[in-house]
Amino acid sequence: MKPEQVETESGTAVVAVTVDARGLSCPLPVIRAKRGLSTVDAGAVVHVLATDPGSVADFTAWTKSTGNELVAVREEADLFEFWIRRTR
Repeated sequence: MKPEQVETESGTAVVAVTVDARGLSCPLPVIRAKRGLSTVDAGAVVHVLATDPGSVADFTAWTKSTGNELVAVREEADLFEFWIRRTR
């Protein structure tokens, strides 16, 4: 099985962990993402799946305040996907 990859501004990144936060409302998607990030080393990318429309603003603000990098966002129908790189 090929590892999932995402295109970023600096090249291609391999996803270390996928966090499924579908069906959860604020602040639970961010809390689940934080837990996922805590399991990977700095530089690793976590892929988050969410259905809460507010998660776009939540993840943008949260990554900015924590210093982690929001490397990609994709919205498709009722699914929001985020790729977050742990910076420290």
